[in-house]
Amino acid sequence: MSDDDANGGSDREDPDDADRARGPYPIEGTALVKTAALASVPAARVPALLARVQADLGPRIDAYRRRYERIAVEPDRETFLVEPDHWDAVADRVGLSERERDAVVRAHEAAVERIGSGSGRREEFDTALEIRSGVVIGVDAEGGARDGTEGDARDTEAAGGGEGDTDG
Repeated sequence: MSDDDANGGSDREDPDDADRARGPYPIEGTALVKTAALASVPAARVPALLARVQADLGPRIDAYRRRYERIAVEPDRETFLVEPDHWDAVADRVGLSERERDAVVRAHEAAVERIGSGSGRREEFDTALEIRSGVVIGVDAEGGARDGTEGDARDTEAAGGGEGDTDG
């Protein structure tokens, strides 16, 4: 019940309260509810799927910053626009079924829509999502990977592989 109080009005979004309650992934309650309603996986499985994906994406945050358009930066998450087939590679790495991948995509895109609404950029983000996909990656206070990933950026880049990275 306190979650309802914290997220009370739909026209006043308080992402800090919702995000703190979301767990080890950067998707808040409203996006989870929308995902559960639209996805073909049980609602109870969505948080675990998002945590698995965050564990994969978090160590790659620096590569995302170099390669993709970052459309929002918040203290605990960053939002990017990626090519539509981006999620196929993530699903392969993490071992997601097609339905699980679809649920994760829906959750990330619902989160992008919510971030857009909260920043007054909803129409802009909706238009972008017509041709690209959204990725929301949780970060710690210093801008590094969230979800228990430790070490500096060089360690995470080495662990995450260098696809798309060049000598730059």
